[in-house]
Amino acid sequence: MSKAYTDLLLDTCLLAGKIMMESGAEMYRVEDTMNRIATVESGKKGISFVTPTGIFMAIEGGSSVKLQQIPSRSINLERVSKVNDLSREFSAQKIDLPTLSTHLKQVESENDFFPIWLQIIAAAVVSGTLMILFGGAWPDFIQSCIIGAIGFAVYYYSNEFLKVKFLAEFFAAFVIGLLAITTVSIGWGVSVDGMIIGSVMPLVPGVPITNSVRDLLAGHLLSGMARGTEALITACMIGIGIAVVFQMFY
Repeated sequence: MSKAYTDLLLDTCLLAGKIMMESGAEMYRVEDTMNRIATVESGKKGISFVTPTGIFMAIEGGSSVKLQQIPSRSINLERVSKVNDLSREFSAQKIDLPTLSTHLKQVESENDFFPIWLQIIAAAVVSGTLMILFGGAWPDFIQSCIIGAIGFAVYYYSNEFLKVKFLAEFFAAFVIGLLAITTVSIGWGVSVDGMIIGSVMPLVPGVPITNSVRDLLAGHLLSGMARGTEALITACMIGIGIAVVFQMFY
């Protein structure tokens, strides 16, 4: 292959990996997708090294190595599914490399997140239903939905304006605890614990914890520990936010 075509192949592999990493995919899935694209196109083994903040890609026996930085990470499994579908089509030789690169750029440019108002409604529903599942009282259902929605809105806009992820979780948990205690103290609620437990559920880092364990089981110790630490800090900030409220009122 010419150097230009090799560069296109490496750039395409890195773009696929970047989209998947930014969207919350597991490390082994990212590596498998990148290596599969490289192997199918070049006939040689693809060599990739993936971390939560950067991706390295090369072809076995080649002299070119490229790096792609991962500046931010979120959860968007729809984009992961789209990249998987494109890689399967490419592996089945239904599309060629330039077409794959074009489609991946389209996926990267798409803003397919749900609107914030719908995310807030979803957080409200999750808060109320999980409050009941964890043994809360039915009279607290509406209050938990409202508090959960407000807490998620605080988290979202704090993250947007402050650009400090862990601080956003602290503020959201603080507001949730404050609203829960206030609601019970004025007689509009029954159980502070139930409302707090349900309302913080939209903030709990469930996917990062799951991915961390899966990465560790797959042998990706570096990325597994990094993601596990991130999830642990997030959980700690949620707990600290609630603890500060309890310290103020009890």
